Amino acid sequence: MRRPFLALLPLLLLVACRPPEPGGGADQPLATAIQNVGSDTIVNLALAWAETYQTLHPEVRIAVTGGGSGTGIAGLINGTVDIANASRKIKPEERESAEANGITPVEHVIARDAIAVVVHPSNPVDRLTLRQISDIFSGRITNWSEVGGEDRPIVLLSRESNSGTHVYFLEQVVRLGDSDNTTLFSPETLLMPSSEGISAEVRQNPNAIGYDGLGYVTPDQKTIAVARGPGGPFVLPTVESVNDGTYPISRDLYMYTAGEPAGVIADYLAWIRSPEGQRIVGELGFVPLRIDQ
Repeated sequence: MRRPFLALLPLLLLVACRPPEPGGGADQPLATAIQNVGSDTIVNLALAWAETYQTLHPEVRIAVTGGGSGTGIAGLINGTVDIANASRKIKPEERESAEANGITPVEHVIARDAIAVVVHPSNPVDRLTLRQISDIFSGRITNWSEVGGEDRPIVLLSRESNSGTHVYFLEQVVRLGDSDNTTLFSPETLLMPSSEGISAEVRQNPNAIGYDGLGYVTPDQKTIAVARGPGGPFVLPTVESVNDGTYPISRDLYMYTAGEPAGVIADYLAWIRSPEGQRIVGELGFVPLRIDQ
């Protein structure tokens, strides 16, 4: 019974003594694969960055996955993600969990975004104040006739709670930026798993209202002009209105790393913030960083 094993022994020794494959083994250089996970708002932009960068640097492989800002940050906390994409700032409890695991999250602003409030093109309502939007999404206003539209019920669309866009919209729009405000989305709100889901529902439902990153707004949706107060001005979301501060629902977009980045990750982040990387930001409908940022 021992003969088959003895016959295989030289082969096993030969395999064990082979030099390590490139990219493997403790003495090999650090792998050039980057795991990039998180915000669905950023995912298309991250994919475009990764595709372009890999063309310029074929020795680097960048795996991009969505799932929401919370998913990316959770991966960073657990040590399974190199770069976490987030459309909101990391929460204090997330930072505490990371530090408890010996990880110090470092924040990198990589672009800016406007959150557009969108309705069906047939909807006659074309302007709303922040207070009206808050009252709509909290369920205080339930009919379009209450804001100058037709006598129709309002259908509310939101991203799911794991989405950074959901968190930002809740805190800055539904709660009007008041940290003591505990207002919630109306229980009638339909939670959509993706930006594309909101777009699809708005296109087919004349009673719907939703919100989405500017880069996801398509020509077959109507974008609402928003004012901070009833006196206006009512401003549409554009690159210009975000940069000059006149559009009231805008935000920074982030990537988080475990500590200060080094090596290929540092090089990649530097390229993202370079004029070439920021050109892609504008092409995809987001707001590029200013040169002095």
